Amino acid sequence: MYFIYSFLMGAAALLLVPYWLVRGLREGKYLANLRERLGLSTASLDKLAADRAGAIWIHAVSVGELLSSIALAKRLKEAYPGRPLVVSTTTITSQSLARERMPFADAIFYFPLDWSFCVRRVLLAARPSLVFVLETEIWPNFLREARRQNIPVLFIGGRISDRSFARYQRYLAKFGFFLRPFLRSALGNASAFLMQSEKDAERIRALGAPAEHVSVSGNLKYDMELPAATPLSSWLEAEARRQGRSPIVVAGSVVAAEEPLALIAFGVLQGEHPNALLVLAPRKPERFEAAADFIHESRRKFIRRSQLALSGQANGAAAGNNGSIPRDVTVILLDTIGELASLYRLADGAFVGGSLVPSGGHNILEPAAFGKIPVFGPSMENFAEIAARFVTADAAIQVESPEDAGVAWIELLKNPARRQKMGENAKSLVDSSRGATDRALAEISKFLGSPAP
Repeated sequence: MYFIYSFLMGAAALLLVPYWLVRGLREGKYLANLRERLGLSTASLDKLAADRAGAIWIHAVSVGELLSSIALAKRLKEAYPGRPLVVSTTTITSQSLARERMPFADAIFYFPLDWSFCVRRVLLAARPSLVFVLETEIWPNFLREARRQNIPVLFIGGRISDRSFARYQRYLAKFGFFLRPFLRSALGNASAFLMQSEKDAERIRALGAPAEHVSVSGNLKYDMELPAATPLSSWLEAEARRQGRSPIVVAGSVVAAEEPLALIAFGVLQGEHPNALLVLAPRKPERFEAAADFIHESRRKFIRRSQLALSGQANGAAAGNNGSIPRDVTVILLDTIGELASLYRLADGAFVGGSLVPSGGHNILEPAAFGKIPVFGPSMENFAEIAARFVTADAAIQVESPEDAGVAWIELLKNPARRQKMGENAKSLVDSSRGATDRALAEISKFLGSPAP
């Protein structure tokens, strides 16, 4: 079974070589980290002390998973100071964010491609005593090689969305004779599955995970720490107050083809609030230029975050772009990584992207943790349970169109009491749902022993 899987992986890779080459040459993707993903370069891991105790390896595929793992990673570093903490990611964006948000990690590297020879090289270099994978990224060869080397692998905060489960069911209906025993074998190599909800637990068991290895621990995303003020947020707060620029709308994690929709929503708001200011934050760096083009086409003046030279953070002052926002500028394009979360605390209106186009949505908890009301579109399949909880609790607003989003902000600004109450509901829901980190630490201690006193 594993030979067939590896063969199919190799065939798919060969077919994708032209695409990878083109994207790599144009955007610097794929090629820059290829040696590391093949296990041919393990420089960051080779720096670890030879006589150290077994490492704790955290794998977070992308930005959302990485952000949700930070609080747990810090707790692990404090609890097991004698063990190196190593972090792997898959995407370039999450790799950059890991280096910024996890300076306490002993090594940060790219996760190996799922061929046995790649996995063996990286496992040998990392020498982990435990690997835990955020959410549910299943790599059969990695799981099998870890099991062969007696390395426990835990899935933390596991989830299987409606879309993913439906896809699994379609594949099982067609190829169940091969896929069902293969999944059962792969999942059987993991030591524990700490799932976000009972529905997620039921689904992973249905796919073949041993029932005795599956439990419900909650969602780590609720335990995310509130980000501190950044030079950008301090500057923007001071500038908006000085110039009377309000309301401030933050449109975060906006995906491809959604940029013009966010601008339409903002345009509706501008009809009643001409001094409004939009912070537009594309989800991926490769969308920065396209977003700039869309803003230009909308006939709006904008400034790029990357062109602001900020300083004097101690008192919130800043020097950049002559230290002020030109009066005719209505959009700030956030063409940097790692600064979005801190801006939500300034938001009078918050839009969470990936939801007005069929992309599955993104995490609404960052604005909610600041007591801001998340507004999002109809496509929230990846966060369906969270979205439903917040809408039911009158802590978020789900809309069908960008025009509806603009109208929602206008109505909230007209009704400060309702806006305050909904914001309180959002923050309360986040605070009352914390605890997944403590439950994960309790499970991890079964494999690593009691934490240091």
